[in-house]
Amino acid sequence: MNLPVNFSAVKSALDSTQQSAQESLSVSLYIDEDSPEDMIAHVRKAFFSTDAKVRFSLEYLNGASTPRDGDDMACIVAGTNPAVGKLAQDIRNTGVPVMVATSMPSLVHDLAQSTGCPIPVGDIVAPNTPAPSAKGAVPAQMEGEGVAEPIALTDEGARTLNERMGKWVITACSEKKLAFAYAFAFVRRPLATEAVTSTSIQNAGIGAFLFIPGADMPVLTLNQVKMVLQIGAAYGQPMTMDRLKEIAFVVAGAFACRSLARQGAGLVPGVGWAVKGAIGFAGTEAMGRAVIEYFEGGGNVAGLANLVKRAANTAADGVGKAASSPAGQTVIRKGAQAAAKILKL
Repeated sequence: MNLPVNFSAVKSALDSTQQSAQESLSVSLYIDEDSPEDMIAHVRKAFFSTDAKVRFSLEYLNGASTPRDGDDMACIVAGTNPAVGKLAQDIRNTGVPVMVATSMPSLVHDLAQSTGCPIPVGDIVAPNTPAPSAKGAVPAQMEGEGVAEPIALTDEGARTLNERMGKWVITACSEKKLAFAYAFAFVRRPLATEAVTSTSIQNAGIGAFLFIPGADMPVLTLNQVKMVLQIGAAYGQPMTMDRLKEIAFVVAGAFACRSLARQGAGLVPGVGWAVKGAIGFAGTEAMGRAVIEYFEGGGNVAGLANLVKRAANTAADGVGKAASSPAGQTVIRKGAQAAAKILKL
């Protein structure tokens, strides 16, 4: 079978991913000793890394704390010290993004406001709290309507705290997000999930709106390859050219998706574009989700080929069956139209 992919582009993707994952990082952690001990211990552990490319500094908060302007990011574990807002402001003024991790978000927010050094709502990260809205609305916890503070760092609290810290990092430190994921475990799933979502939406648009027969296949498959490479690198499983067999199976899975899409398109007169878009989205998302769960379960690249092939084929088969029913056609049409709106096509 002639695999629809340019292997020089795959090699370029491999090299780029490897280079991004291996970038050096500089991180400073400032600890307010008035913070609960469980919060201090959790964040210190989260930022522990044996990676030699990570330059890490730790300082206990006092009035003389001096920001390091060469950092990629800083994190303040905040409690009741009123100097937190001023330190965060000083760090931001050097151009370094700063995350304020706390189990007392309302108190930290209000103290910073009272000292004339407000902390942007999006930079305050706490367990069991909703993220700020896109418009920057203040979460209820910061308006005195949430749970009692300090928030207990239960297993669920620790999970949500890690998730929110990871999302903050990939947003605030986007240029080095893969290096952060490679170095720090709490960044891995947020980065991998973002890669799956963005790639799935891209492939939905390509599948739905690239009308030249066969022209979409190389683009779709290369996107899937890049996604798998990024997820693997984030979980410390970077691929090399020695693993081209695994890459070939990714391509073969994408090829199966496209073949089934063409069959499904014929079942839905007038909305074949929607079926193709749905296949592009579903196949890519299923593959990405399966790869995440596989690596989180301790899997390695040696067993990745069959996994991604099964995931892509299962998703494609599901969309193909849905395309044969009126209800499925409606869902497919709405999904593809949503992707078109997001892509503004």
